[in-house]
Amino acid sequence: MRTLSTELGAVIRRAATAPRIYADANVPAGLVAFMREQLGWDVFFVMEDAGLRRASDLEHFRLASQLHRTLVTLDRDYFDDRRFPCSETCGVIVVSAPDEVLLARVLRRVDRHLLRPGTRPEAVQPQPPGPGPQAPDPASAPVGAAPPRPAVNRGPAPDALPLSGRKVHATLDWPDTPTGEGRSCRAGRRRRRRRPARP
Repeated sequence: MRTLSTELGAVIRRAATAPRIYADANVPAGLVAFMREQLGWDVFFVMEDAGLRRASDLEHFRLASQLHRTLVTLDRDYFDDRRFPCSETCGVIVVSAPDEVLLARVLRRVDRHLLRPGTRPEAVQPQPPGPGPQAPDPASAPVGAAPPRPAVNRGPAPDALPLSGRKVHATLDWPDTPTGEGRSCRAGRRRRRRRPARP
């Protein structure tokens, strides 16, 4: 017999493991719909908030961290570690591809290789939009059964932010190329090449 607590438990478990994403203003709306509907990601899209549409890159970077979300963008400016330090991020994914269809292909790889590396693609079951589970009829509840306790928000699950402190440039040939590897704060800094000593 299904109860409200078993129905809600499945929804809460799915939401707790969904990657938490902050999509900035240059991510196409169709790509956001793909992230939500096909990949099952929990996406905060700034274009749906009138107050954030014209916010600066720095504001988006800070807000993504405050909301404990991985920033997904098409803007390569986020690789500037002086303006956007790795130590202050829950992760940045810069996606590059010539069109929206190929961007979606890259994001599917990001989902499989970075955000949910141990999950089989068929195990991710995005939910169709619509009303949530219906409350059971109180008359059908077992006598003396305690009402379900409300879920407590304890922050994101540890695996919901797998890129914390890292930046990734995901391209069409990613993850097979070095540009797609995650960069930690130390690895992201540019190093000067030493010139060989002249004899």
